[in-house]
Amino acid sequence: MIDKLKAIVGETHVLGQQDAARLCRDFTGEFNWIPIAVVRPANTDEVSRVVALANETKTPVVPVSGNTGLSAGAIADGAIMISLERMNQIREIRPDARLAIVEAGVVLSALRDAVEQEDLIFPLTFGAQGSAMIGGNLATNAGGSNVLRYGNTRDLCLGLEVVLPSGEVMDIMSELHKDNSGYNLKHLLIGAEGTLGIITAAVLKLFPRPRAYATAMVATKDLGSALGLLNRLQAASGGSVEAFEYMPRAYIEAHLETVEDARAPFEEPQEVNILIEIGATSEDAANETNDGRPKVSQMLEDTLADLFEEGVVLDAVVAQNEAQRREMWARREAAAEVVLTRIPIINNDIAVPVDKVEAFIEMADERIKAADSEAYSLIVSHLGDGNVHYAVKAPNHTPEIKAEIVEIVEECVLELGGSFSAEHGIGTYKLPSMARRKNAVALAAMRAVKTALDPNNIMNPGKVLPSE
Repeated sequence: MIDKLKAIVGETHVLGQQDAARLCRDFTGEFNWIPIAVVRPANTDEVSRVVALANETKTPVVPVSGNTGLSAGAIADGAIMISLERMNQIREIRPDARLAIVEAGVVLSALRDAVEQEDLIFPLTFGAQGSAMIGGNLATNAGGSNVLRYGNTRDLCLGLEVVLPSGEVMDIMSELHKDNSGYNLKHLLIGAEGTLGIITAAVLKLFPRPRAYATAMVATKDLGSALGLLNRLQAASGGSVEAFEYMPRAYIEAHLETVEDARAPFEEPQEVNILIEIGATSEDAANETNDGRPKVSQMLEDTLADLFEEGVVLDAVVAQNEAQRREMWARREAAAEVVLTRIPIINNDIAVPVDKVEAFIEMADERIKAADSEAYSLIVSHLGDGNVHYAVKAPNHTPEIKAEIVEIVEECVLELGGSFSAEHGIGTYKLPSMARRKNAVALAAMRAVKTALDPNNIMNPGKVLPSE
């Protein structure tokens, strides 16, 4: 097998365990595995030939991009890992059509930097953007901080190139915004976590780069007041709010403890801390006022001042320059660093309707105390779209306590009409949740699709779908 892999991709691009150590553990360090080898193909044809060989020999295949996932979706014991890192070309940027054609191994931040030269943005953004790759973003339907305005990765993709489990290459690299020619296979593959095929390239949507940003840290009296603020700002800005991120007091304190030279957002500690960013794409909103600031910043300040008078806003700091803006974002994007210092942690990535986030947090906090009186939550939230990263630190951490707390969180989520998986995917971490909570008919339909496309069950087996 190793010799045949070397014949396809070259001897130096079939890595043994020592050379591939960085890809044989998950982002959290909680999971480790031993693959047969890590293969680094240079193009789609090589991916196709490797997968065809695996299918012929019924050898499991696990694709990996930046390996920044949080659901243990790349565990590859006894499998061939296919790393897409060499397939890192931005094939084309077409400014007039506002699209980019890229390979799966392109690092997210590299794409963002490249399109910025054309005065455009690819709006997907999150803390791991310096290492996460487009293939993984698509495979997990990644979310991030700008979903409020631009949507998930699925909403940013026009077309795909995919190597199916048979080794055949499916070219659905559409550049069209409208195409009703049959089943939407693109959406089936996006979010499938490599269980139905390996994404090797994509056509992605680009957007105008905002001419100016207005960014602020705002304290409100509660989350209900924060949603009122969001709605006021959406109305005042014409729907231009890009990020609306919630950080409770406990997270701010943990950030100050963890990150060197970190500063508190306000002089006095606040219970509800919201990072707001508005992107002005119109010339008028970006025009400077008499004091040299863009109109969008003045609009933000005026709205905050009105809500301060109404008692909704308790404190606010509006960024006056790019350095202050970056400091505000650094506070939010340090979430993974803050949480990982508290491992073992019970990670929950959930979504509820936006007006039920506060109810979820209160309900879950109360119920986890019943399971472990010393347990506490560490939360950050994409409040604008109802996604809560609800991590739990249980000092009495045992597999039994972990399972009980996860089930408690699931119960709270489902009582409020939410989902136990918002943007991190299922992987292996959430297989018990899928078995317990996913509609049985939906699971049967998913298994039928998997069997039809991958009858030998070689493609990232044991992920997403729980065993029957």
